[in-house]
Amino acid sequence: MEASVPAYVTGTREEALAELERRARAYTPEHPRSPRRRRLLRRTDGFLLVVDGAWQSYVTRFTVAELVEDSTAPEAKPAGEVMPDVERFDDGVPVRPAWLGRPDLG
Repeated sequence: MEASVPAYVTGTREEALAELERRARAYTPEHPRSPRRRRLLRRTDGFLLVVDGAWQSYVTRFTVAELVEDSTAPEAKPAGEVMPDVERFDDGVPVRPAWLGRPDLG
């Protein structure tokens, strides 16, 4: 079994489920290489994607979960706090990402 977090959504459970459904519908699994049938099933906490191949079926589970703790999450900054002297696009996104040029990222 393998697990990954495809996205973080800040909002309601319904908004998170809508984003999860969008991602589940767009997801193309590596196996099977020649899919014969694809089924997306809704569950109370997410979706189940079943893809039938020539020899066997493959399943991918998409689940909504609330983040309770993250050991490597950066410290939260107060809302509205902006880094000074940073060139930004019109929508407020920095032109140069904060992580670019950090010596600790090797």
